[in-house]
Amino acid sequence: MNYTLTAKICESGRHIYGKGLSPGKSGNISVRSKDMVAITPSGVSLGHVKLGEIVFVDMEGKIVAGGAKPSSELQLHLDVYKKRDDVKGIVHTHSPYATGFARAGERIERVEGFREGKNPFLKMVDYAPPGTDELASSAGNGLLEEDVVILKNHGIVATGKNLFEATLLAEFVEETAKTQFISRILGNMEI
Repeated sequence: MNYTLTAKICESGRHIYGKGLSPGKSGNISVRSKDMVAITPSGVSLGHVKLGEIVFVDMEGKIVAGGAKPSSELQLHLDVYKKRDDVKGIVHTHSPYATGFARAGERIERVEGFREGKNPFLKMVDYAPPGTDELASSAGNGLLEEDVVILKNHGIVATGKNLFEATLLAEFVEETAKTQFISRILGNMEI
């Protein structure tokens, strides 16, 4: 087991949980190191995950060390890593504002600070049930030219060249959605 990777995942989990980006036992985090992926376990709060609970798998999803049961979104993480050699960290959250937009089918505007793209909105991929190959493929394809995707009716997936960058991006998406929500409310107020 790689202590540095597990410590980084636990630290990121505490940060994400503390910011309210993945309440309860929702969300998952992973890091890729060569041909191995370290991922949070299924059914454990990101804010309370312990070093020994982090699961290490190969690129086919076979458990090689650590906890007993990886996140139910393991295939999503593996699909992204297989399609994007540059991605080394992935954060999947159910943050309230971004998830609210996702559930309402409303797009989140691309503002300064996001990777440049042709679309003025962050990419939203169609709904697929959590933990399915369909969701994994949809998210992976959506991330081919993006660093973040909104999962319709579900949440977000943020990527980075490392876990720190993916975590910051997930936080930035939530703050962007929050600001957009507030501006819409204020813009509709009569004074």
